Amino acid sequence: MFDIIIIGAGPAGLTAAIYSARAGLKTLVIEKAFFGGQLGLISKIDNYPGVPHTSGYDLAIRMDEQAIEVGAKIVTEQITKLSLNSNIKTIETSNSKYEAKSVIIATGTKRKLLTCENEAKFTGLGVSYCAVCDGSFFKGETVAVVGGGNTALEDADYLSNICEKVYLVHRRDEFRGEKHLQDLCMKNPKIEILYNFIVNKLDGNVNLESMELSNVKTNEKILINVNGLFVAVGIIPQTELIKNVIDLTEDGYIITNTDLQTNIMGVFAAGDVINKKVRQIVTATGDGANAVNSVREFLNSIDN
Repeated sequence: MFDIIIIGAGPAGLTAAIYSARAGLKTLVIEKAFFGGQLGLISKIDNYPGVPHTSGYDLAIRMDEQAIEVGAKIVTEQITKLSLNSNIKTIETSNSKYEAKSVIIATGTKRKLLTCENEAKFTGLGVSYCAVCDGSFFKGETVAVVGGGNTALEDADYLSNICEKVYLVHRRDEFRGEKHLQDLCMKNPKIEILYNFIVNKLDGNVNLESMELSNVKTNEKILINVNGLFVAVGIIPQTELIKNVIDLTEDGYIITNTDLQTNIMGVFAAGDVINKKVRQIVTATGDGANAVNSVREFLNSIDN
């Protein structure tokens, strides 16, 4: 029996684990893939207070090691079933069955697919959703990045240090990303920006060799030769496990009150998976700490 089970080992989940274990609560973290979540995919972080000029992977390692050091148990298992409505919460995985008095859901988000022709065919054969993970495979080659937010701009800048040329394809005539990232890309001679274009089709023999683009305003079609395509068109919350159990927004984000309590007593949520305006590492860690404070108050209320 655990005092708290935390689902997800991203910044919110690992921070919650640190605060929970330090508070003397018996703590379990369940992660289906790898610690750090999306944090581990960020090449460069300059805005996390007190830790300038680091990588997401390095920051994730520090958080993971700190959580373990203070006493949290972390397992990598796929959750198959959740039972959250009773006083004792039950979580079943492919390997085990766990019980807890409270749960924090910190499952984060995942990247959206492009949904163009042959995307699935070339996934892993030129199409990638993580520039940091796969950029080194395209050293000295020509690649494209699709998207208009911070991730797309960061990916294009990162890849320009590895690749010969980077096309930055965006369906609108202006970017949504931060101004300083836009300036980086616009001033970079290795980056060619293609405004108002969408990807229609990907082609190649075994690996990706070219992509057909269409201009959304003129319907002009162009063909560009690329060895790699990095998709950065947005995120979706990872709430498949609890979509019929916990109240969600129309976009699938978890609805909480100011104490990060969901509609189920004893179940809280934190990080990018909740309904909020700003999704940054620092806001996720803040959510993790606040969620544990609410858990402690909840546990005190049921014990007294």
